[in-house]
Amino acid sequence: MVNNRLKFVISLIAPAIILIALPFIFKRYYVDLTIVFFAHIILAVSFRLITTTGDFTLAHIPLMGMGAYASALMAKSLGWPFWLTLPLAGLISTVLGLIMLYPLLRMKAFAFFIGSYAIGEALRLSWIRIGIFGGHRGISGIPAPSISIPGLPIISFAGVLPYYFLALVITVLCLTVMYRVDNSNITNIFKAISSKESLVRSVGINVTAYRALAFEVGTFFAGISGVLIAHYFGHIDPHQYNLTTGLYLLIWVVVGGYATFAGPIIGVIFFTIVGEWMRPLGEWMPVVYGCILIISLLFLPEGLESLPVRMSPLLRKMWLRYRKA
Repeated sequence: MVNNRLKFVISLIAPAIILIALPFIFKRYYVDLTIVFFAHIILAVSFRLITTTGDFTLAHIPLMGMGAYASALMAKSLGWPFWLTLPLAGLISTVLGLIMLYPLLRMKAFAFFIGSYAIGEALRLSWIRIGIFGGHRGISGIPAPSISIPGLPIISFAGVLPYYFLALVITVLCLTVMYRVDNSNITNIFKAISSKESLVRSVGINVTAYRALAFEVGTFFAGISGVLIAHYFGHIDPHQYNLTTGLYLLIWVVVGGYATFAGPIIGVIFFTIVGEWMRPLGEWMPVVYGCILIISLLFLPEGLESLPVRMSPLLRKMWLRYRKA
């Protein structure tokens, strides 16, 4: 037990050093990219939490947008501080997700998937039609987070460096909470619902309530990820939360793998690197993503997270041949 904990701590040291040193080493563009990367990791892991019950949704991106819009309006129009709008935006996304669930929980599998798209798209179009959301132009001038303590200078997170560390801390906190949820008995029930729903019902477990719980927890963190991006760039518009973005999220999670907590993180890392390498392709990027998805489904149906397991027999054979030689 002690050795396992020591290995776990050591395995965290190297990534921690890299993440702390990154903004001091790389150019502004890569720091911007990393902040977006943090938000995408929260988004992907929260999406994977919903999939543990067998429900795949296309409403996750619009609900992320709802968190962004809610925080932007509270900060800009009401003057509320970031530290208040951040959790409130997550809760607003959660409440809206609960309203969405009323019809969705009567659906399963493909029907749930398509139904979530219809409701999510209706939400996105409401931002265009209702004036308070800024229409097609969205909302700009969203204030950066700051801390105001009487008698002391205002501490602003408007700069790249302070916001980077703020985003890093929020990401670590969100991942810690979701990791604890993922390793709890509740998630075991989520997984049982996905694999043997009739058996779960037969022992008296309220399947509908647990499906709703997974959706709501995932939705809360989706809203948090939207807040991080909105307050960093200071501008949001409804076109950021369209179907294409939702399909990208789905590809990140499927290609990375959704059997374990690490799968979506691997997927986001992989596609962040691929996206930067292939940025010159521009409009051809959806084609590239589609090809990667097809190849993954054919050769790695369990995602990139299964690659070490699949490669270990081959590496063992190569090692044995090397020793014999």
